Amino acid sequence: MPHPTPHFAFTSDTTFMKCPPGRADRPLAVAGVPWDGATTNRPGARFGPRAIRLASHMLCDGGHPAFDVSPLPWLTDLGDLALPNTSLERLREALSAMLPALLSSHHIAWLGGDHSITLSLLRAHRERLGQPLALFHFDAHCDTWTDHFGEPSGHGTWVHEAVEEGLILPSCTVQVGIRSAGDKATREYVADRGGRIHTARDLRGRHRPEDLQSIVDDFAARLERHGQPPAYLTLDIDCLDPAFAPGTGTPEPGGLSSPQLLTLIEALADVPFVGMDCVEVSPPYDTAELTSLVAAHAVWTYLSGRAARHEGLRGGTAAVAD
Repeated sequence: MPHPTPHFAFTSDTTFMKCPPGRADRPLAVAGVPWDGATTNRPGARFGPRAIRLASHMLCDGGHPAFDVSPLPWLTDLGDLALPNTSLERLREALSAMLPALLSSHHIAWLGGDHSITLSLLRAHRERLGQPLALFHFDAHCDTWTDHFGEPSGHGTWVHEAVEEGLILPSCTVQVGIRSAGDKATREYVADRGGRIHTARDLRGRHRPEDLQSIVDDFAARLERHGQPPAYLTLDIDCLDPAFAPGTGTPEPGGLSSPQLLTLIEALADVPFVGMDCVEVSPPYDTAELTSLVAAHAVWTYLSGRAARHEGLRGGTAAVAD
């Protein structure tokens, strides 16, 4: 099945880290889902993929100081998927048709787009792998509402839907940065089902790598107890305090710092993730490109960790592109 046509023409000057576009032989990939039709506050995340790519261009040769490796030899950019932009149902139908071929060829970091896209990505991974996934979830919001402002499905319901559909293992689900308003049953939905929630309040004052390692150790222990299920990482940029990421649809004061986020992603490099997404970057509300810059660095850090492992690429092989 051929790859979907990019939303707009790509050259190496417009791709993530200026990597080659559309290379089928490269196991790591970036792809954009420019959709914000499920946003409940400030729109604009459909422009996130382009802003994140542009911010990544200052990463130069791509050598990551924590891993002493660059993802560039393994990386390609598949462009922005050509998708409907006014109907969540039609978007998900289109995504479900496109994802199997893409996931069979690449380990993908997805650029959103609002957080409703993650449900489709989890469905595709669940179908391909034949088992539910573990989930590491950065967010200000628990996204476990049964509806969101009267809508039955959207960017605030996808975790609840994923649990109900058996896409993820609740006891292997960890949420980090949660702090938004919400009733107790909704806020503690994951914890009540055996998962773990590290609120932003819990992480105040914890900035050194050794202060944060217990979060990663707990996730690793959960994976071990459940036989090492495949894992997925989802990063809502509003997990960060608005001082670090003002350009997002639903900012919440009191969030994580950029160093905390990047330290955790570095420490998660040994987790056998099958993919990740970075969502809710809204360039119209960004200041001095702070949000797109930290998003680009987060994706680069994740991809560098994958390259350092040389595992989990193209379904578990360690293929290296020339």
